[in-house]
Amino acid sequence: MKFLDLCKVYIRSGAGGNGCISFRREKFIEYGGPDGGDGGRGGSVWAEAVDGLNTLIDFRYQQHWFADNGKSGMGQGRTGKDGGDIILKVPVGTEVLDEDEETVIADLTELGQRVLLAKGGNGGWGNLHFKTSTNQAPRRANPGQDEINRTLWLRLKLIADVGLVGLPNAGKSTFLAATSNARPKIADYPFTTLHPNLGVVLVDGKEFVVADIPGLIEGAHEGRGLGDLFLGHVERCAVLLHLIDGSSGSLLEDYKTICSELEAYGEGLADKPRVTVLNKIDTLDDEERVFLKDELEAIGAENVMLMSGASSEGVTDVLRALRPHVEARREAEKPVDPEEEGDGTWRP
Repeated sequence: MKFLDLCKVYIRSGAGGNGCISFRREKFIEYGGPDGGDGGRGGSVWAEAVDGLNTLIDFRYQQHWFADNGKSGMGQGRTGKDGGDIILKVPVGTEVLDEDEETVIADLTELGQRVLLAKGGNGGWGNLHFKTSTNQAPRRANPGQDEINRTLWLRLKLIADVGLVGLPNAGKSTFLAATSNARPKIADYPFTTLHPNLGVVLVDGKEFVVADIPGLIEGAHEGRGLGDLFLGHVERCAVLLHLIDGSSGSLLEDYKTICSELEAYGEGLADKPRVTVLNKIDTLDDEERVFLKDELEAIGAENVMLMSGASSEGVTDVLRALRPHVEARREAEKPVDPEEEGDGTWRP
């Protein structure tokens, strides 16, 4: 299954059915009166976050989603059949955007969350509704309400606890493969990762989800390389894990580049908690490790850790450094029991 995190869809709700003009006609009943029924309601278009999906690939092959129209009313006071609703089933973490790709209509961050995108039209009244003491044979009925047409964008932002950032070949995929059952592509050339990968990491009996996104380069916010196309997948993370290639000859410039790109992207990424790690230390001797760590801290990096994803040296320490940030975010998002908030006195 291919990964797709942005797609365009065209939706249309159902139109309401027309009201009916009808009169009761039975033998020996001269003045039967009106008996035209109302039209049925048109179907609505909903979006729902469901389990088991992690891509929007289904919407590449079906972009048009049309709900059913309501049926017209009939004689003998019969109401027309309602049109069936259409439900767009999307992964948890999907944003629904208006046609301008900027206005957020809904953000489906919880399983089972639903949002109404286009409401179906009401059915028109039949002539039975217009009967009065002074107008006992009305010959009018309302048409059903028109349908609603909308063009929307669906944008998926993965739900993860930790986001991996760094230049291409910084060792992000190697770290994910070493700490989880994920099997991302690993090779000795840049931009090996072309789409985000998720892995579940276990440390000290606690699990959290790590997201690996394609590497950033200088000018990514302007569209260079793969651009900042995938940075949205780490917007929801509790903490960022910034990996720096210890074997790079321009290590300090690499660090500044990523910091600048996060600042340029915005959305609060630069203000998120961050764990900075000097990776690939298996290629360095003890003296080089200390020197490079001091150099990074001298230009603003805080509490730089040392790690090698290939040899697993220092990996557990890095995971333990990430865990408090994840648990702090989970604790803050935990729903509060109203009974625990009060003074303990029961009230009806």
